Amino acid sequence: MWRLGCAWLGRDPTTGRAVSQPAVDAFSAERIRGLTASPRLYGLHATLKPPFRLRSGCGRDDLVEAAQALAARHAAFALPTLEVGTLAGFLALRTALQSDRLQLLADACAVELDHFRAHPQEEELARRRQAGLTPRQEELLLRLGYPYLLDQWRFHITLTESVAGAEADQLVAWLASYFRAATQPVRCEDICLFVQPAPRAEFQILRRFPLRKT
Repeated sequence: MWRLGCAWLGRDPTTGRAVSQPAVDAFSAERIRGLTASPRLYGLHATLKPPFRLRSGCGRDDLVEAAQALAARHAAFALPTLEVGTLAGFLALRTALQSDRLQLLADACAVELDHFRAHPQEEELARRRQAGLTPRQEELLLRLGYPYLLDQWRFHITLTESVAGAEADQLVAWLASYFRAATQPVRCEDICLFVQPAPRAEFQILRRFPLRKT
């Protein structure tokens, strides 16, 4: 799963190295590279807590220690079957069924690590609001710095930029075949802390934290 996903995006965020992307029928290499630009910047991942700046007085080592302790409190588990689908106009790997254990882990990351987060700047809040938030999403934005957490959170591994029409249909079918052998079953056995060294720089994995073995 990791090998195929990093190849699709064209980068491994563990090593920081570029990876050759697969050829896709009816798509040029340049088009595939363009369609994977944003997800490549972030690296293959499913967001549990969105990117944030550390608040004053909190160090990276403190965050690492807290994330490690959080992971140790949650047991590893099997994810529901992953399927390629659309979400807000882009393509992503999504769980076919709801998972209470996955939701519990995501909620813990969102809430228990939040005291490390610096308050978002006004321009960031304004940018989030451009999507047209519901009252519940506005509440979450002000409370946790992001509108799509807790009951508004949806597991997804982003695969493309926004894509529509025939291109989207072709890519859904191709990606479903590409990932088929690697998407069932998938176990959630650790969580990762990603860092962005500088604005607009590619995200890198700083540490993996194993969940409790069962």
